[in-house]
Amino acid sequence: MLVAASAHTWVSQALNGIFAGSIYALFAAGYTLVFGVLDILNLAHSAVFMVGAVLAYTFAVTFGLPFVLALVAATLACAAIGFGIDRVALRPLRARGAPPLSALLTTLGLSLVFINLAEVRFGANSRALPATVALSGSFSLGGIVIPDAKVATLILSIALAGGLEVLVRRSRAGRAVRAVAENPRAAQLMGIDVDAVIAWTLVISSALGALAGILYGLTQHDINPFMGRDQIELKGLAVIVLGTMGSVRGAVVAGYLLGLAEVAALVIFGSSVSFGVAFAALFLALIAFPNGLFRGQALRRV
Repeated sequence: MLVAASAHTWVSQALNGIFAGSIYALFAAGYTLVFGVLDILNLAHSAVFMVGAVLAYTFAVTFGLPFVLALVAATLACAAIGFGIDRVALRPLRARGAPPLSALLTTLGLSLVFINLAEVRFGANSRALPATVALSGSFSLGGIVIPDAKVATLILSIALAGGLEVLVRRSRAGRAVRAVAENPRAAQLMGIDVDAVIAWTLVISSALGALAGILYGLTQHDINPFMGRDQIELKGLAVIVLGTMGSVRGAVVAGYLLGLAEVAALVIFGSSVSFGVAFAALFLALIAFPNGLFRGQALRRV
């Protein structure tokens, strides 16, 4: 059923789409970075998204740390988890020449382990950061109430995604990442430490995933052990495919497109079918652009 909407509703929902797209973009940027370098989907990324939010809640609420300090501590902890994922799960598989499917299944197993551990320690119920913890204020713009947390999410997401794009495209470290993505053997012959590049890629990717999870928990007031699996994993996969797998810039643009498609479907068709309509729009976009919107921007040529 089509839903009539006023201009005020459209503007308000468009802002919500941009705010949601900021989180999708941040999550997908890390997701696609690992694919661009390793040519595998790191299915533990959505679990790291959840762990970041759970740890930030624990540090801020249970231990009473200031929210900014809790955010930094949770992000660093997840960066360390990313390093551990490479050293414990992925590096041994690379050393044995295992096929990409083995790495895919290994990261899927790690994701389930992280979810189960969080369920045991955090509980299965959803929790929200108390209003006294961080950014509970809001302001009005043209009659539209805009929460401070969502504005902070937008600014932080754009800054981090832009910084990642500059790092990959303009820095010496980024050239090493692109060389490993293109041909690891040739990169090694050029003197690049391939294992170190891959480890740092997992570290950066996991830090971005954790930040996306923390910002999601802060703005959506929903932190639980299943938030990565249920709320972001499928959307993140759709975003990196639409944006061209391995393209950070494409993931960011596609993240915002998904956010806007969701709210457009919500306004026009109602909440009951908005999720399906948004993915139908993505499906049509992929028919028109089967290699994604940013084919020439992938770390690895496709």
